Amino acid sequence: MGTPEIAGPCLRAVVEWAGGRVRVVTQPDRPVGRSGQPQPPPVKVAAAELGLEVVQPLKLRGNAGFLAWLTADPPDLMVVVAFGQILPPPVLEVPPRGCLNVHFSQLPKYRGAAPVQWALINGETVTAVDVQKMDAGLDTGDVLASEPVAIEPGETAGELFARLGDLAPRVLLATLKEWSAGRLSPQPQDSARATLAPRLSKEEGRLDWNRPTAELFNRWRGVTPWPGATAVVAGEEVKVLRAELGQTALAGAEPGALLALEPERGLLVAAGGGALWLTRLQAPGRKPVSGAEYARGRRLEVRREIRYDR
Repeated sequence: MGTPEIAGPCLRAVVEWAGGRVRVVTQPDRPVGRSGQPQPPPVKVAAAELGLEVVQPLKLRGNAGFLAWLTADPPDLMVVVAFGQILPPPVLEVPPRGCLNVHFSQLPKYRGAAPVQWALINGETVTAVDVQKMDAGLDTGDVLASEPVAIEPGETAGELFARLGDLAPRVLLATLKEWSAGRLSPQPQDSARATLAPRLSKEEGRLDWNRPTAELFNRWRGVTPWPGATAVVAGEEVKVLRAELGQTALAGAEPGALLALEPERGLLVAAGGGALWLTRLQAPGRKPVSGAEYARGRRLEVRREIRYDR
């Protein structure tokens, strides 16, 4: 059970472990892009390449038809990777070997739909690929395996997802082999240490120049590429596609003021106590451009001299 691209390699790991005895559950096709044409989720595409049966229920809770399909030929085990819906108890109770969930955080930290994004927004330096035995709670099940992963400085959610996606199939495959052989001891989570990682909204991507520089940079990292970061630059709200950390301490600059323009780095914008380089931007209805190209197109200038360190 999975939906986005990061779940595809895990599906292949399951097939490697179980052979052809695999069925796939994913989300329905949904409109994508400006065309608005329904597109299959990446896991459906991967399943088709592997010749696997696929079902796409609109919802699981209260879906008698899906439950009938599942119980008519019940699976021994279910593996869940970023499926996008909470599994209700009647579904969780079907497989005798349980439901295993691949989760991208060090549980019990960052339970929820967006653990990678919130770890970056909060400035964490380490995350993990965890495999847990699911229960009726939100990522509250016992942990079977945990592989720590160091977060690189400046890494975005998209870049971190790519690395976690490469590691997850190996962790999952090893866990499946050990779990099926009865060699794993589930470790209960300490719920007193739990933190939540709710689904992101577009509002989470707005950069407020009054906030501290490091906080803004981490927020940009966490919401890139989705839902994407936006900021007001010279009176215009733009998408911030690439950014770099500037000074974290700077006196005498009004938040949002343009401090410097450099061909290689773009625009240096004052934030709360520091500054942030905007190196790639996209104005409404325009193509993405470098920060320097954006400045030329808007004829932006640094209107007051402020000392700053490069």
